[in-house]
Amino acid sequence: MFGFSALLIVVIVLALIFDYINGFHDAANSIATIVSTKVLTPFQAVLWAALWNFVAYFVFKEHKVANTVAKTIHPEYITMTIILAGIVAAIVWNLITWWFGIPSSSSHTLIGGFIGAALAKVGHFEVIEMVNLGKTVLFIFLSPIIGMFLAFVITVIINWIARKSPPYKAEKWFKRLQLVSSAAFSLGHGGNDAQKVMGLITVALLLERNGGAPLAENAPILETMLHNNWIPFACYTAIGLGTMSGGWKIVKTMGSRITKVTPIEGVAAESAAASTLILTEAMGIPVSTTHTVSGAIMGVGATKRLSAVRWGVTVNLVWAWILTIPVSALMAAIVYWVLRHLFHLPA
Repeated sequence: MFGFSALLIVVIVLALIFDYINGFHDAANSIATIVSTKVLTPFQAVLWAALWNFVAYFVFKEHKVANTVAKTIHPEYITMTIILAGIVAAIVWNLITWWFGIPSSSSHTLIGGFIGAALAKVGHFEVIEMVNLGKTVLFIFLSPIIGMFLAFVITVIINWIARKSPPYKAEKWFKRLQLVSSAAFSLGHGGNDAQKVMGLITVALLLERNGGAPLAENAPILETMLHNNWIPFACYTAIGLGTMSGGWKIVKTMGSRITKVTPIEGVAAESAAASTLILTEAMGIPVSTTHTVSGAIMGVGATKRLSAVRWGVTVNLVWAWILTIPVSALMAAIVYWVLRHLFHLPA
């Protein structure tokens, strides 16, 4: 049995708050196209997305993404204060970007915060598990490219199949199909994003059991997650509730400022994004739903003509993506220093 100290309880509560914020921060990703095509109202869309966020709990059982996030830092360097500082910094950055309507990545915010806090403690880059960080950074660029390519191909195939159908009939069918594609995307969103803090909660539990002593390099992080089913249940519930709360400030950017979409194109974008998320979840790679769906919407727009995509908006999004990890890492280093010196928490 695990004991639950006050610090551990704070870490768990803040981790679930992060997942909740992740849900409403990324809600626009799940509902942008289905709202912009008027298939569902915003209220109906967030309920639909939240349902499938939670259904992901019953689908994704291997927790590979959670294991990758937890092992971004070598286990022997991780402390409860590092985890706490990383989560606090990630929450702050998520709220800032949500307030200003910037569709940044909650995933990379958390990873950046975790890394920044660890670097503040140790002071050298050996603390980082470069293989896991490398996969994450690589897919900052690959996930939108994959989403863009798949969306382009799917849109071309759909347009060819529906070329002889009357426009009103095709639109009617694709509005129905968009319910399926948006459900698939929300399923992938839940499966990938809910796992981000699962690994950190598990490491915190192991540290508690270990009396705060450093963990072994081969610490049973994944095994502990699999044997403590309340962790994934709580995280999937939190992200679903967050999605239900909505993310209205980012909807306009994701749903219409990149490119206008029809129901047919909405099906293509959501199907491409869902496929990318489910594939990366199976590979254990934490990716950004924001990056993925942005790339998919660009791919849809590019099938009309390259000028249909508002590349100026896209460039701004890319800058937000690139800056997320270093900015959140810097914030986490500051939070770590504050926790150590003002609140006298252990290193």
